Amino acid sequence: MIVALVLAASAALAVLVLGHWYVWRRLVRDTTLGPGPARRAGTAVFVAGPLLMLTALVAERSGAPFWLQRTLAWPGFLWMALSLYLLLAVVAGEAVRPLLRRFLARRPAPGATAVPAPRTVPAQGPPPPPPGTPEPPREPGRAREPEGTAGPERTAPAPSRRLFVSRVVGGAAAAAAVGTVGQGTYGVLRGPRVKRVTVPLARLPRAAHGFRIAVVSDIHLGPVLGRSFAQRVVDTVNATQPDLIAVVGDLVDGSVKDLGPAAAPLAGLTARHGAYFVTGNHEYFSGAAQWVAEVRTLGLHPLENALTELPHFDLAGVNDLQGESEGQGPDFGRALGDRDRARACVLLAHQPVQIHEAVRYGVDLQLSGHTHGGQLWPGNLVAAAANPTVAGLERYGDTQLYVSRGAGAWGPPTRVGAPSDVTVVELASAHA
Repeated sequence: MIVALVLAASAALAVLVLGHWYVWRRLVRDTTLGPGPARRAGTAVFVAGPLLMLTALVAERSGAPFWLQRTLAWPGFLWMALSLYLLLAVVAGEAVRPLLRRFLARRPAPGATAVPAPRTVPAQGPPPPPPGTPEPPREPGRAREPEGTAGPERTAPAPSRRLFVSRVVGGAAAAAAVGTVGQGTYGVLRGPRVKRVTVPLARLPRAAHGFRIAVVSDIHLGPVLGRSFAQRVVDTVNATQPDLIAVVGDLVDGSVKDLGPAAAPLAGLTARHGAYFVTGNHEYFSGAAQWVAEVRTLGLHPLENALTELPHFDLAGVNDLQGESEGQGPDFGRALGDRDRARACVLLAHQPVQIHEAVRYGVDLQLSGHTHGGQLWPGNLVAAAANPTVAGLERYGDTQLYVSRGAGAWGPPTRVGAPSDVTVVELASAHA
């Protein structure tokens, strides 16, 4: 196992180094004339960026002092997103380079001007000598030039066409990457948008038709997203006026000591039937037992492999799979084993892969998060390989699964192609 981890880490490091070298080569080396201030500055950025990214990751996972985590997180995690889109933009630029060179080849090189050499005009000399007269001697080393011929054109110095193409393509790639990351970061910091989904349940009684559950997942409070972001999420949830609130894991990335004040606004969550919480994998990196106790003091009801009977359906929750590392993994038998199967059941489970157990236990609807919808395109392709559903509503047998993209973001406070959301799931009765 240790050897496999070392090999995986070495491979990841090699990919990181090669990727940064390739982007540096295209954006720094190929766009500068030679060693100088511009190349040195660009090289410094491409050395400092990945170092900050790695130290930010290590600081968060190792529980470094919170002030140090916050200092490293913004530049380090933003570089994580920026380097990804710089790489994608530079790769896309490879297709543009030959087209631009071909276009420019039909035009004079940029900045080059043709300076014609002076023409030799034949002078009106004396009449030719009579036939048989010997030629006068020429100056030593001087060749005879034909009369009326012009010398070759001289070209003024100019930047090479290759350098010009590198600067145009590199500048466009950098602008596209910065713009993409800027827009994606703004989308996260402004807070999640509300999404509404109607889910029909066959066993739901008519009296519960229209029951609204506000699903919020993956808030990821930490060194980047703090108290003001938590308040923004709370305000968004409360504005939907839900009947019940389901917080389905990955609330935090840090200890209660560091993030307790950031999570305090959750005490303001308001719903007629209360707010419920299940753990996500990141809670087990942050002290799950302490956070379960903390959210209870904030007024949320943790469902640790447990079920509660609401007036018209059952609400159950299971621990995240990561809890198995602490002997606190999901226990579907404990949560669902002795329930009345004539009643509809809604299950809170952080990871979509838990759907298969939910099907076995006859759950009507599972609410999950975890995937972030991929967060950074093309991360959705990676998420799809590891999860049965990346985002949205899908059916598995008689059980439906809804996966939220999440309200926050892990690592970079940035989303591209996977906007954050709070989802209002409206239950519909087949008898209505």
